[in-house]
Amino acid sequence: MQRRFRGPPTAAIVVAVAVFEVVGTVFASARQPDHRPLDALAFVLLLAGPASLSLRRRAPLVMLPAAAASVAAYLALGYAWGPVFLSLALAIMFSAAAGKRWQTWTVAGSCAAVLVAAAAGGDEFALIRAFAGTSWLAILVLLGEGVRLRTDRVAERRRQHEAREQAARDEYRLTLARDIHDVVAHSLSLINVRASVALHLGEKDPAQFRPALEAIKTASKDSLAEVRQLLGVLREDAPLTPAPPPRLDRIPGLADDARRAGLEVSLTQPEAAAVRQLPNPVQEAAYRIVQEALTNVVRHSGARKAAVVLALEGTTPGGNPGGQLTVTVDDDGAGATGVPEGNGVTGMRERAAAVGGSLQVAPLNLAPLHPGWRVRAVLPVTRPLAGPLPGPERETR
Repeated sequence: MQRRFRGPPTAAIVVAVAVFEVVGTVFASARQPDHRPLDALAFVLLLAGPASLSLRRRAPLVMLPAAAASVAAYLALGYAWGPVFLSLALAIMFSAAAGKRWQTWTVAGSCAAVLVAAAAGGDEFALIRAFAGTSWLAILVLLGEGVRLRTDRVAERRRQHEAREQAARDEYRLTLARDIHDVVAHSLSLINVRASVALHLGEKDPAQFRPALEAIKTASKDSLAEVRQLLGVLREDAPLTPAPPPRLDRIPGLADDARRAGLEVSLTQPEAAAVRQLPNPVQEAAYRIVQEALTNVVRHSGARKAAVVLALEGTTPGGNPGGQLTVTVDDDGAGATGVPEGNGVTGMRERAAAVGGSLQVAPLNLAPLHPGWRVRAVLPVTRPLAGPLPGPERETR
C-alpha cells in the first residue's frame, strides 16, 4: 500500500528550528546592548522551545504549553529579542493541525492579550505592532486548521478507497467461490452417479463397464481443467490468462452430461443468431444457473425427466427495449420441500441478481407422488437486440 505522506520528520524540524533560533538570536543580541546578555540559561530556554516540538505527535497537549512557557520565561528574564517566537508559532500550527482547538485558541488568545496589554499606553507604532502580532496569531491558527481539514479529507478518501478495494476483493472471492462450487459440484455429482452405474454394470453388463469409466474420466478431466483455471488466479507468482466465460452454446454439453447420468433431458433454446447478441455476463449467469439446477436434479430430486427452456423476449415487462432471457428448468422429482437452501441455490440467486435479474425456486405439483420442481430465472438484457428475434426456437432431445 502506498505510504502516507506525513511531512518532514520531527527530528529535522526540531534541529532546523533550534539552529535558526540560536544563531538568529546571537546575531540579534549584538544589536541590542540594552538587553540582558545571553548566558547558559538563555540558551537552555532557546533550545527548550524547539525541543517541545518533538512532542507534536506523541503529546500535542504538552507541546504548546511547553513552547509558550519557554518563550514567556525567555522574554520575562529580559533577554534580547530574536527568532525565539518561531518555536511558539510552529507549536500553535501543529496544535491546531492536531485538532486541539480549545488549547490552541486559549494560548493564541493569551498571547494576543499580552501583546495588547504591552502596547496599551504606548505610541502609535506599539498599537500597530500589537495588531500585527494578533493578526499573525490568528493566521497561524487558521493555517493549522487548514492542515487539519486537508488531512481529514485525505484520510477519508483513503478510507473510502480501502473500503472499495475491500468490497472488490470480497466480491472477487465470492465469484470464485461460486464458480468453484458450480464446477466441482456439477462434475463430482456426475462422477458419483457414473461410478455407481459402473459398479452396478461391472457385474451385470460388463460391456457397459468401459463406457461408464470413460465418462468418469472425461468428467474428471474437464473438472480438473476448470478448477485449475479458477485456482490459478489466486497465485500471484503464476498469473494466468483468464478463461473465457461460459456461453449458452455450451449448455447442450450440460444436457449431455446429465443424460449420461441417467436423466432424460430436453433442451429448448433460441437460435444461435439471437444468442450471439446477448452480453457475456447474461450468458455466463444463464449457463451457471442451468448447470447448478441440473446438478441439483441429479443429486437430490430423484427425477427421471428434466426440461430446460431458454426463452428470449424482445422487451422487458415494462415495455423497455433490451429484452430479457428467461431460464426455466423443470423436473418430475420429489424436489427439496422443507430443506434449507444451500450454497448452490444461493449462488444462483446471486448470479441472477448480479445482472439485474431474479430467480424463483418452487414446486410444480404435477402429481401426488412426483410434484416436480421448477427453477426459473429472469435475466434482463442490458443492451437492445439488433433487430427482431429469430424464430422459431429449436428443441433438442
